Amino acid sequence: MRYGLCCAIAALALTQPGTAQARQCDGVSFPEHVTVQGQRLTLNGLGIRKATWFRIKVYVGALYLAHPSADAAAILGAREPGEIVLHFLWSVSAAQLRDAWLDGFANSAPGKLAGLKDRIARLNGWMSDVKSGQSMAFVHIPGKGIEYFLDGTLKGTITGEDFASAFLGIWLGPKPPGRQLKAGLLGGKCR
Repeated sequence: MRYGLCCAIAALALTQPGTAQARQCDGVSFPEHVTVQGQRLTLNGLGIRKATWFRIKVYVGALYLAHPSADAAAILGAREPGEIVLHFLWSVSAAQLRDAWLDGFANSAPGKLAGLKDRIARLNGWMSDVKSGQSMAFVHIPGKGIEYFLDGTLKGTITGEDFASAFLGIWLGPKPPGRQLKAGLLGGKCR
């Protein structure tokens, strides 16, 4: 429900001339602020995930934080609410998503995979084909875990701060899926 409100606000912002309450990247608009567990989060940055030699634009990512920062290590170490939204520009199969999660966690937390294995499998069990125009949102609630929403519908929660840190590390760790994507999420240009 909270994420559905976020999408409605973004859609409304697109229809209002001169609105300064949203930022855009590649034609996708994101609100400047969202609320998680009663706490206002600010849009930290936007980035585009590009894949293959053809540089296909897969999704626009948005990172929301309680305290915006360009310091990846500080963000990964923070125990505050946060949210990452992936708005898909390209249709992706469930199998491709599962492979991407496995690669992402292997790059983000190579020494911790054994302890994350069951929770990664749970996340992968929720994956389905995603069409262009659909959005995934992952909300970190400290002490609870990561809530996964598909187009505003809660699919489930995965517990553990270790999982939350490794999950966010997919984009902000030393081996992100793209340097420009990471730079954009950290407040740089969205390209």
